[in-house]
Amino acid sequence: MIRNRNHSLLLRAAALFLCAILLIPQVSFAAKTQNNTVSDVRVLLTRLNLADEAWMTLEGRYLARGADGMEVLLPPGAQITVLLRKGKLILFHDGLSLTAGKELSLLRRRDGDIEPGIRFNLQAGVYPGDLKLTVKDGAIQPILTLPLESYLQGVVPYEMSDSFPLEALKAQAVCARTYVLSKMNPSAEWDVVDNTNDQAFKGTPDNSVNSSQAVEETSGLVLTWNNKLITAWYSASNGGQTELPGNIWNGDNIPGCFAMTDDPWDVQNPDSTVRTAVLQKSSPELSAGFLRLIREALAKLKELDDFRLGADDLFRVDAIRAVQLTTPRYKEPSRLMTEMELTVSVSAVLKEGRIHPAGDEDELDISDVLSPARTAAPETPAPEGEKAAELISAGTHTVRLPLFPDAVFLLGLSVYGADNEIITVTENEADFTLTAGRYGHGVGMSQRGAQYQASEGKKKYTEILAFYYPGAKLKRYSGEAAPLPTPDPVLGNTPGPMPTATPRPTLMPVTETVPEGAWMATVENIDDDSTLNLREKPSAGSKVLRRLYKHQQLIVLEEAEVTGWVRVKTDVCEGYVMASFLQKTE
Repeated sequence: MIRNRNHSLLLRAAALFLCAILLIPQVSFAAKTQNNTVSDVRVLLTRLNLADEAWMTLEGRYLARGADGMEVLLPPGAQITVLLRKGKLILFHDGLSLTAGKELSLLRRRDGDIEPGIRFNLQAGVYPGDLKLTVKDGAIQPILTLPLESYLQGVVPYEMSDSFPLEALKAQAVCARTYVLSKMNPSAEWDVVDNTNDQAFKGTPDNSVNSSQAVEETSGLVLTWNNKLITAWYSASNGGQTELPGNIWNGDNIPGCFAMTDDPWDVQNPDSTVRTAVLQKSSPELSAGFLRLIREALAKLKELDDFRLGADDLFRVDAIRAVQLTTPRYKEPSRLMTEMELTVSVSAVLKEGRIHPAGDEDELDISDVLSPARTAAPETPAPEGEKAAELISAGTHTVRLPLFPDAVFLLGLSVYGADNEIITVTENEADFTLTAGRYGHGVGMSQRGAQYQASEGKKKYTEILAFYYPGAKLKRYSGEAAPLPTPDPVLGNTPGPMPTATPRPTLMPVTETVPEGAWMATVENIDDDSTLNLREKPSAGSKVLRRLYKHQQLIVLEEAEVTGWVRVKTDVCEGYVMASFLQKTE
């Protein structure tokens, strides 16, 4: 009897466990293709920046197959080189060479317990998949095909940090899984790219214990709306308010699980990226570019027709009386303001023959506001035959300045370069402080908000997802990775050649004489496997001209108009980088 009772209890426990699993229904979202399953993701590897050569080390066995079907089995640990010469791909491994034509595939083969993967030169992670190299626009185009869950192991620790709270990482894993499944298209050449146009992917890092746990503990879970996958957009920081997808991307049938909601978690997180600008009320020190914007706006005012506002040396801002942000880009409750209303007291030069009426009695006495050096007329050489221009009070006026793109750029408030910062203004006795936030598009989950919810708010990943995707349902997708094929026995008996060393990319030369006022520096404050973007303009959203490797020498020509940026050059190129990544040298 006791035995039967125990058996009955075990059956009941198993039934309860099964019911708990069935609370998250399984649904299939994509059909299997001929060569892969719904669990296989095809990633275009843009971060490798391949041109006409690729250097790799193989972990596990790989079968190399050329466009004409020619095959060779490569051993574990093989260090190989692929060169693009005269429009054809050529594989080299010690004494072995294989002319592959316009396509070369490196296909994983089962070899004991070793999980096959590829390490690329200067890349820290392992890329655990099949690699197809093709010739595209005169360069090598790499596409990696790998299991979905393996792909997530290389996304989560880079989209977030492995040091983030586990519940935030779980939320990230669900979002990343949902996003990539929503992007799968068997008729396309690839599903996603490995950069922030889709999701950051740098292979599987060697040490990402928390991220791996997050992927495993949410295995298969995705977000749905009306039983269909959503595109689970997310960004680094939303600046304190989530954005609507329809405000960013054109498209119909956007699911109803996105809302424009204030996000206190993002604002309270001290790690959220923000930019600030302080405008002093008295004797404001403003950049030449921002002064130009104010002068051009004042020149349009009819009441200032008596003044010469055609040049900066004929004009001065003496005090800032008020700052307001107006004109939201979208309908309520959007806080993405597009204009700045600025009230300023100014001095200017009268046009010849004009007499300026007395100013208002309630205006500031300029001598009370400015230092003696600033109250004096500028020492501008007078044109021959004319008296020196004299600055006099031109009164207090209000102008409207467009925030995007110039004002935000000139005040150093550009966070991401997308012209969508949420800006707030605070006032104290001495100044006005403008604060800009939002790194990315702001739609869906804020990674910094999720981090703060999990750490300070002790929220579970399900609560975090419910906040950013209200009404969305968690479901489990169906699909399994196909088993790896085993090598052909004949190929497996062929001994592989000895490995060769993999060189590092050559750094650009710097042989020019350092101009007066410039100095030398090297790129140092980046990871060994990373690169620094050389940009066309001093902005994180500007065009990338080139990627600079660690230890690259640079001539720093000058500090840019935007704080934190410098203009640099080598013998090959010239552009802008952030100074914080450089180390000054003798």
